[in-house]
This record gives sequence, structure tokens and C-alpha cells, in this order.
Amino acid sequence: MTDTTEATYDVVVIGAGAVGENIADRAVQGGLTVVIVENELVGGACSYWACMPSKTLLRSGAAIDAAKRVPGAAEAVTGKIDPRAVLKRRNMITHDYDDDSQVKWLNKAGIDLVRGHARLTGVKHVTVTSNDGQTTTVLVANHAVAVATGSASMLPAVPGLDSIDAWNSHEATAATVVPESLAIIGGGVTAVEMAGAYNSLGSRVTLVARSQLLRNQEPFAGEMVGEALEAAGVRLLTDTSPESAERNGAGDVQLRLSNGETLTTSEVIVATGQVPRTTDIGIEQFGLTSGDWLNVDDTLLVQGDSPGLQGRWLYAAGDVNKRALFTHQGKYQARAAGDVIAARAKGLPVDDAPWGTHVATADHTAVPSIVFTDPAVASVGLTSAAAERAEYNFRVVDYDLSWLAGASILADDYVGKARAVIDEDRGVILGVTFVGQDVAELLHSATIAVVGEVPLSRLWHAVPGYPTLSEIWLRLLETYGRPDTSATVGG
Repeated sequence: MTDTTEATYDVVVIGAGAVGENIADRAVQGGLTVVIVENELVGGACSYWACMPSKTLLRSGAAIDAAKRVPGAAEAVTGKIDPRAVLKRRNMITHDYDDDSQVKWLNKAGIDLVRGHARLTGVKHVTVTSNDGQTTTVLVANHAVAVATGSASMLPAVPGLDSIDAWNSHEATAATVVPESLAIIGGGVTAVEMAGAYNSLGSRVTLVARSQLLRNQEPFAGEMVGEALEAAGVRLLTDTSPESAERNGAGDVQLRLSNGETLTTSEVIVATGQVPRTTDIGIEQFGLTSGDWLNVDDTLLVQGDSPGLQGRWLYAAGDVNKRALFTHQGKYQARAAGDVIAARAKGLPVDDAPWGTHVATADHTAVPSIVFTDPAVASVGLTSAAAERAEYNFRVVDYDLSWLAGASILADDYVGKARAVIDEDRGVILGVTFVGQDVAELLHSATIAVVGEVPLSRLWHAVPGYPTLSEIWLRLLETYGRPDTSATVGG
């Protein structure tokens, strides 16, 4: 027998990851009552199976490599990484996969929690079935339902791949043992990060990518990361695809590749992209397709022709809308969504002009991204290819980061590169890409320059500290030349 209860709130949020938590928090701060529904751990993928554990797995190797580049410190590095200690620290960072602290935060923030699988069963109605199937809760939203269910790893249609128990990002970041050998299928962020992490932990890693690495970045970024991975011992097979997969009698995986090789490996990580978690959440009754991404406007309202979607009540933020598949960008969307839900509920003015309070304008041209490889890749805004597609009149300015005094302090034989894509008509920066050790901390300054459309003439007056990597800003400006002169100053 199933127990059924009903409760009414101003807002129902489906998904208690970082995005859902932020929607709920902003709506509560706006004076609304909110309940959040979660089928797994409160805190979501970023806390337990993505951002936090993956960067923890990478950190030990990066720290040792950084020390080895500095004479004096290099001599002190006499041992190898202890994989058990790394995995133990990963467990600490993920709180041993216990969400008690996250639940306490919800309670403190005034957000109610219902555990179970949520499904839309009508306009502003969500039915939640508990994980044991014994209880059902019907949640009625006075004003809005927000979907923040995220995305899941995509399994490509390779014969046999679905039967070998391949790892996805969840298994890769939550592993309890380090495999002797590992094949990684994919060439994106997850693939290159996991290649670096497991190589540093002692696995023999082969990376199989159907094209070049990091295709959405400037071409030199993928090239430099690939060169570094190979120098560290990763076998890199680009322009190669798996054609079949099976486990042999010894339990190893055999991948038949498009280059004619059969690769035998202990485990396989599949990192070929993401799919939205919109299956079996009830969106089909509103003319939407189960399993598809949710299309939204800049206030994160779900778009559709169904009469049931009229009335501005269904929102979607984070990966599930495919605008920008990054936790930080999803949280940005969530803040806008929570605020606009509260404003509309109270009949307050909605600031939906570009860069307004209630819109996610940055999703279009100012998304910051960090790839935590060694060297790292940090970028924001448009690449040169994207600027060309958008038909900007632009100029590309490159600079070798190793020429900076700050880089020479960080490491002997520093390897790095910076690129700025500059709008010639307006004299502002469209995009910036940095590749090198410790460049992640340069990213927010670049993001401010892009989002704020800071004129180059004003950037000349933003003096970087010396000797730091931030001196790259001066060097890029010098290479470009002062706006009031045609002269170009050398490095």
C-alpha cells in the first residue's frame, strides 16, 4: 500500500544539485516558499561525481609536477604519488558520499526537501515517488516549477560498448581502485582531465579521440594539452574511433579501433558528451520530447507551443537547457531564474533587457571555461573561429607566456600561450584564451574585461603587479598597440 500526501508551495524545484539549490535559495530570499526534490544526493554531480572529485584527483599530480619545475623543490621530490592517499582525500572532499551537510544547509536556508523521483503530472503539479516506492507526495506550485535535473554521460552507439560495464564520469571520479591500464574514449574536457589524473596515479592510459582534442577551444590549446599528455606518458590516438568492444575471459576490455588495432585494457572510460536528464519527468504532456534538451529564453522560461506552458510557470536551468554545460554557468542561470520567479510572483518589474537582473545574457558570448590539465586551459568569450562565424571585424593577438617574468618565477622552462580576440570596430575584447601552469587564476580578470566590454584605452590604466602572470594584460596591449597610435611595441 502506498501512502499519499499533498503539499503546496510557491515554487517546486526538481533537482537538488548546485543549480537547483541556487534557484531555491534565491526564490526563498525573494520571499517565496520552496521545496526541492532530489532522487540522489543533495549537492548533485558537481559535489560528488564531477567538479570537486575530478579536480581532487588531478591536484596531487599537478602539485608534484609544479615542484619538479623549480630547482631546489625538485630535489625534494623523491617519491611517487600514493594513489590510496589521493583516493582517501577524494573521499574527504566528497564527504564519503554523504549529503548530511548539504541537507543541513537546505534546512538553514528555509528550503524543504522531498526525496524521490519527481514527475510533472499537470500544470504546476509534481508527483514524487519515494525511492522505495512506498510513498507518493503531490506537490502543487502556486507560481513556478523549475527543472534542474542536469545531464548524464552519453554512450555512443559502438557495438558491445553497452555490455562491458564501461565507466562514465561518475565511475571514473568515484573509483576505489586505480586500474593497471585504462582506455579513455573522447577528446573533450572530461577525457583529457581523466587522462591526466589516472596517468599521474599510475595507470597506463590510452586516449582515443575521433578528432583533435578540445575542439571548442582555440586549436593551440588542444595541441599543447596533447603534447603535454604524451610527454607525461599518455598514449594519444587522435582521428581514431572504437568500432567494437568486448570483455575477454581474463576480464579485460578489447577495443577494436578504426586504425585496425585491437586495444586491450583493464577498464574503459566513455567521455563522448552529455545527454539531458529529461526522460520520465513528464514533459511530454506539454508538447516537449522526453529525453530532449529544454529550450529556454534568457529568463530561463521553457519555450513551447503547448497551452499548458502558457502562464510563465515552467523554468529550466543548468545543463538541462544546453546553453552552457558548466556548474558555474548553471549557478549563474539559477540566480537569474530564482530572482525572476520571485519578481513575477509578486508582480514586480522584470529586468529582462540584456545584462539585466533577471536574464542569463552571459550564456551567449561570455562563458568562462577552465580545463584543469597540465598545462591548464582557461578561456572566456569568443574564439577566433567563433568571432569569424559571427562576422566580427576582429584581430588576433598572441603572446608567449614564457616571456613573462612571473612565469620564470613559477617554473623553469615554463610553457604557455595567450590569445586575445579583439573587436577592431569597438576597441574591446571579444575573447581570451590562456594555456599554461596556474592560468586559471587569470580567468576572472579576462571575464570582467569581456563582460564589461572594457575599452582597450582604459585597460592600459589597469596596471598588473610585477612579477606575476597578470603582466600578460600589459604585454597583450603592447603587442596590439595603443589605440591612439599605429605603432606596435615589442615584447
